[in-house]
Amino acid sequence: MSVDRVLPTSEARDLLDLTRELAVKEVAPRAAADESAGRFPRDLFHLLGSSGLLGLPYPEEHGGAAQPYEVYLQVVEELAAAWLAVGLGVSVHTLSCFPLASYGTAAQRAGRLPGMIGGERLGAYCLSEPQSGSDAASMTTRAAAQPVTGPVTGGDGYVVDGVKAWTTHAGVADFYTLLARTSPDRTHGVSCFHVPAGLEGLSFGPPERKMGMRSSPTAQVRFDAVRLPEDARVGAEGEGLRIALAALDGGRLGIAACAVGVAQAAFDVASDYARQRRQFGSRIVDFQGLAFMLADMATSIAAARALYLDAARLRDAGRPYGTRAAMAKLFATDVCMKVTTDAVQVLGGYGYVEDFPAERYMREAKVLQIVEGTNQIQRVVIGRAIAG
Repeated sequence: MSVDRVLPTSEARDLLDLTRELAVKEVAPRAAADESAGRFPRDLFHLLGSSGLLGLPYPEEHGGAAQPYEVYLQVVEELAAAWLAVGLGVSVHTLSCFPLASYGTAAQRAGRLPGMIGGERLGAYCLSEPQSGSDAASMTTRAAAQPVTGPVTGGDGYVVDGVKAWTTHAGVADFYTLLARTSPDRTHGVSCFHVPAGLEGLSFGPPERKMGMRSSPTAQVRFDAVRLPEDARVGAEGEGLRIALAALDGGRLGIAACAVGVAQAAFDVASDYARQRRQFGSRIVDFQGLAFMLADMATSIAAARALYLDAARLRDAGRPYGTRAAMAKLFATDVCMKVTTDAVQVLGGYGYVEDFPAERYMREAKVLQIVEGTNQIQRVVIGRAIAG
């Protein structure tokens, strides 16, 4: 993928160069085979972490790179173009770190963040439930406050019971950022918790059999009397829903960047094929009908990239960006679905077979219209902002 980017610093340019090198040499060559076999590339996340790419937007004092979101998202785009499971995995990990990085105490950040953003530990985000998706406030997973005894702590703590669904990295993550109910109040009764893997009572359902992203495990996370110490809670009790929604604003930009990356990869395959394939004595790219299709694809990708970068710059400037993030997620993922579908059409029969990656891009694109809030929910968010 060759994209002419304008980056704010020489350090950012070096980061993008490093990302492209890793994407070309380490990530992309594995994508097709590991997707087909359903193998999770845990070693690649170790590599990205040791290269400094898992903590880009977080403070240097805890092992991050203190990069603006504008730069971080372009790294995600490059990785997603090489392999969506990796790009989206970085986005999910960054989302999972956000609550503790933004709302944790100084002691929590000092003790836990270095391992989380330094690449040693991979995160997962537990918000949705089997009967609670877009309506997050209706969750039923319960964290009951009570004295907790045993190896994890003495004194007060929580006992968690419930099931979370559609969790990316379920069963392979090293920690889980959990949203659970601590009181009956619908909107102020949810709290946020940091849950290390391996606790007694923490288990996982079988991986979902998905249309795409088969190398990235998605499964239920089950809590059966899981005991947590009081300092597992992140932020104040009852503050969890606000934390979750703030995290999702940034997460939506991560999905937008992933969508642009997949769309760009599909466009590159289609345009390369169109320049090489000859019919009726001419390259098919020279036929106006197909050239116009490619022109629309290129234009929509550029527009989607500009929209997510605009939202990122608002975030970096400390200005409200939630509505713009919803717009970016909505537009970029719809563009991705259209571009990948058109890429299959450009390749014709070859687009429908696994010998070319176009069919994989098309299957992967669909999930991006669903995760981090469906595109219908994004329209609700935007519509409410318009209504004031």
